[in-house]
Amino acid sequence: MIAVIGGTGLYRFLSGATEEVTVDTPYGPTSAPVTLGEIAGREVAFLPRHGRNHEYSPHTVPYRANLWALRRLGATKVLAPCAVGSLDPAAGPGTITVPDQLVDRTSGRTSTFFDGHGVHVSFADPYCPVLRAAAAPGADRASGTMVVIEGPRFSTRAESRWYAAQGWDLVNMTGLPEAALARELKLCYASIALVTDLDAGIEAGEGVHTEDVLAQFRANLPRLTDVLARTIATVDPAAPCECARGDHDLPDGLDAGPVWI
Repeated sequence: MIAVIGGTGLYRFLSGATEEVTVDTPYGPTSAPVTLGEIAGREVAFLPRHGRNHEYSPHTVPYRANLWALRRLGATKVLAPCAVGSLDPAAGPGTITVPDQLVDRTSGRTSTFFDGHGVHVSFADPYCPVLRAAAAPGADRASGTMVVIEGPRFSTRAESRWYAAQGWDLVNMTGLPEAALARELKLCYASIALVTDLDAGIEAGEGVHTEDVLAQFRANLPRLTDVLARTIATVDPAAPCECARGDHDLPDGLDAGPVWI
């Protein structure tokens, strides 16, 4: 199964949904029930990251519950579309990027399933190369570094300028711990980032506002969903991948095979 964790504005990706399921997890409820359906002959599970009514802020999203539930349902690969700010004036609103690197500037978020365990997971390359290659043909940029900030506030101008000076390309609030948790679960994971704004320090003006972000996301939603659909059609969910390697065991409860509850 291929899973899609929808970002801002992407709440009804599966128009031909066949079933809705609730998964009981050790980490509490997921952001919303998981919707099951089919795209291009592939079985797909969709979960809105922020909830159906955008009730979860970036720092309150139940990341562990979401990833655990998708893995429990039998997902092997996860596509994670998201809204981002751009740190490059040449990549303005509407640009779709498939990032290849992450920088963590979050704080206080629970970022592992292995509390109390001596587990260390390789994360040098945080995104699945197979999923990235499948998504790249539909994107404007096939690489880039995404800095993930704590939120829920947007960056100051000074912060934006500092991020850009480091050579980073995108700003986001939800990419971590989501990507790291996916790696701990041996899931293939890739982000498809839609630029909705130039970050505050990159151009003069009033700064970033939520209503502008949502408006840009809605305007570019048809193209983003087309990239997702084409990627899903290209990827073989059963194909082996290096992301599934690792000498650690899966968390308790994930070794008995998929289950629908």
